Amino acid sequence: MRKLLLGTTALAAAATLSANAALADVSISGMIEWSYDSRSSNVSANDGTSFGQDSDMQVKFSNKTDSGLTVGMLVDFDTDQADNAAPLNDETSLSIEGGFGKIVLGKDDNAADSYIIDESDLIAEDQAPGVSSMTIDTSSSLVMGSADGNKISYHLPAMGGLKVGISQADGGKASTSSDTISYGANYSLDAGGASITLGYTASTTENTTQDQDSENMGLKVVSGDVSFIVSQSGYEANDEDRKNMGASISYALPNGMKLGAYTFKGEDDLDAGEEYSRNGVEVQYTIASGLTAYVNVDDYDYKEGTSDGTTAAHINDSGTATKLTIKATF
Repeated sequence: MRKLLLGTTALAAAATLSANAALADVSISGMIEWSYDSRSSNVSANDGTSFGQDSDMQVKFSNKTDSGLTVGMLVDFDTDQADNAAPLNDETSLSIEGGFGKIVLGKDDNAADSYIIDESDLIAEDQAPGVSSMTIDTSSSLVMGSADGNKISYHLPAMGGLKVGISQADGGKASTSSDTISYGANYSLDAGGASITLGYTASTTENTTQDQDSENMGLKVVSGDVSFIVSQSGYEANDEDRKNMGASISYALPNGMKLGAYTFKGEDDLDAGEEYSRNGVEVQYTIASGLTAYVNVDDYDYKEGTSDGTTAAHINDSGTATKLTIKATF
C-alpha cells in the first residue's frame, strides 16, 4: 500500500511539473559566422590577412500568467570562447510585460539601446577598422557605460507612434563606483508612402572628476526597397569632447541581394587634430534560407592629432579593409 501511495504521489508530481512546463514557450536561436579579413595599411602591424569567427546562442522562456502578464527570461551565451573555455554568459534577464509597459531586470542592454538610430543600422557586418591608440569613436552610435551589467529598465507602452524607455545601472558599493542612466525615444509616422522614424537617446555615467555624457540623434526613412539614415552623436568626459556624423543607404534587390553604402566622420575638439573618417560599401547575398554571404570594403583614415603620429603609442593610419563573411542563423 505504501509503495502504491509513493508511486502515485511521484506520478502526480511529475504530471504537475509537466503541466507547469507546458505553460512556458521556449525558443532557442543561434548564429555562427566565419570571416576572411584583408587589410592594406601604412602601419605594418595592421597590414595583412586573417581569419575570424563569431558565434552566439540565445534561450528564451515566455509564460502568460492568469492575470494577463507576460513573464520572460533571456539567457544569451557568447559561444565563441578560446579553446577549452566555457561559453561566456553575456546576458541573463527577467522581463515582465503588461498594460503598464515592460520592465526588464538583470544583466541586459541599456534601455537606450532599443532606440538608437545610426549609420550602422543598415549595414549588417559593420567592421569599423581602428588603431590601438585611438581615443575617438568609429560610429555615431551612443556611447554607454554599464554595457550588459545588472540594471533595471522600463519601457512605456507604445503611444501611437511614440516609444520611450529608461534604465539605471548601479555602480556598486565601492567608493569609485558610478551609476549609469540611459534613456531613449522613437517617433514613427508615415508620409507620402514612406515610413519615417526619428530617434533620440542619451546616457550619463557619474564620475568623480567629470560625468560621462553622450547623446545620439537619428532619422531613418524607408520607402519601398530603399532605406536611408542620417545621424549624429556626441560624447563628453574628462579630456574628451567628441562629435560624430554618419549616413547610410541600402537598396534591396528582388534576387535576394542587398546593396549598402555608408560614410562616417568623427573628431575630438580637446585632442586637437584627432580625426577618424571612413567610407564603405556592403553587398549582402542570401544563399539560402538562414545562410548569407557579406562583402564589405572600407576606406579609412585616422589622424592622431596632438603628437607627430609616428611614435609607438600614437600612430597615424590609413588604408583599405576588405572582409568576406559567411553567416548562418538558426
